[in-house]
Amino acid sequence: MNIFEKYLSLWIALAMVAGILLGNIAPVLVTAIAAAEVASVNLVVAVLIWAMVYPMMVGVDPRSLKNVAKQPRGLMITLVVNWLIKPFSMAALAVLFFQYIFAPWIQPEDAMQYIAGLILLGAAPCTAMVFVWSQLTRGDETYMLLQVSVNDLIMVIAFAPIVAFLLGVTDITVPWSTLVLSVLLFIALPLVAGLITRKRLGSEAAIEIFQARVKPYSVVGLIVTVMILFGLQGQVIVAKPFIIVLIAVPIILQSYGIFAIAYAAAFALKVPHRIAAPCALIGTSNFFELAVAVAISLFGLNSGAALATVVGVLVEVPVMLTLVAFANRTREKFAPER
Repeated sequence: MNIFEKYLSLWIALAMVAGILLGNIAPVLVTAIAAAEVASVNLVVAVLIWAMVYPMMVGVDPRSLKNVAKQPRGLMITLVVNWLIKPFSMAALAVLFFQYIFAPWIQPEDAMQYIAGLILLGAAPCTAMVFVWSQLTRGDETYMLLQVSVNDLIMVIAFAPIVAFLLGVTDITVPWSTLVLSVLLFIALPLVAGLITRKRLGSEAAIEIFQARVKPYSVVGLIVTVMILFGLQGQVIVAKPFIIVLIAVPIILQSYGIFAIAYAAAFALKVPHRIAAPCALIGTSNFFELAVAVAISLFGLNSGAALATVVGVLVEVPVMLTLVAFANRTREKFAPER
């Protein structure tokens, strides 16, 4: 392990602190970064995520797609958790905490806004960062690509009806520009670049050497991304720390709970670890660009719903790193592949 991977938790913690300081000390710089946005997708963050996803895409072997059908259980776990459990468990936790447990400290109208934001997060499974978490657990690149692609296809059909049902509104409009741009930036372009690179490298040995060489840059990209994300919300974190903590509680419980369900199911069904870890992580992570875009369009830029979706972004990285560490430590618990 290189120094970036060995002490990744430390670098992430320092990046979070540096981001908060940056957001409060250099607001002009942060504003300029925030302005570089198209369809609710920040282009600076998009470039960094692209750099993180690309090394994994180099490992995608199109010839292996035919073997995916032999391992349907990982995909089924992902789909059941993402679309039959996660949106509804997030809604239940949001109502429990903001209408009951946190009721003494939150105004009822604010509580409804936070509930709406959490519902939007729960209904939007991850598209981009999950490739990073999969890479850190040595997941199967080809299988991960299939999982994300199927998820995105279902999201086109199911996201709006689920959100409309849980929010009790009828005018949910999917921000197609955000969805399409995210798929292009985080899946299509890195995949094409990876396939071209793979063809030029030729042999599997050369591909492995190349991936090992570029992997540190992927981890550096993750660290810088965290710093920018916390920088973009640095002033909000300082101004509303108590609210941030309250919103984070149900998100954290949801994340660990969903991971536990998916990971335990994969273990019980004897899914190989290279598939089990990513299939559990994809349900735990969120498509925050989509959630933020819908929250802003429905409730406004400065709404509590938009704030809740942003807190999801801030909570995700540290939580996912703990789950990545757990998945790596429990690798040997899974049955060896034949």
